[in-house]
Amino acid sequence: MNNYELMVIFTPVLSEEDFKAAQSKFTAFVKDNGGTVVHDNPWGLKSLAYPIQKKTTGLYWVMEYSAPSDFNEKLKIQILRDETVLRFMATKLDKYAVEYNARKKSGVQHYAGTEKAEA
Repeated sequence: MNNYELMVIFTPVLSEEDFKAAQSKFTAFVKDNGGTVVHDNPWGLKSLAYPIQKKTTGLYWVMEYSAPSDFNEKLKIQILRDETVLRFMATKLDKYAVEYNARKKSGVQHYAGTEKAEA
């Protein structure tokens, strides 16, 4: 099982219920294919750096999950079939990124090794 992070930008015309339904559809897809969802974070409506399909805003959603390595191709097919998705990006996380995300979720402000030693 590898750790991944998926960022999806949905079309901004979705209602709150449709946005939540799309999130639950992808989390259920991960679980149905033998993966586990570690954390998901809906960012909400954000402006885009450049227009996509004549839209200047999008609904952002980030999900951290662990799944088998062959799962991402199945997920890509499901995302491309969804008309509400403007863009997506799946990234494989190394052990340092997983540790960083865990500390960030727990609310730790200062990370070990980032403070300067006083002489």
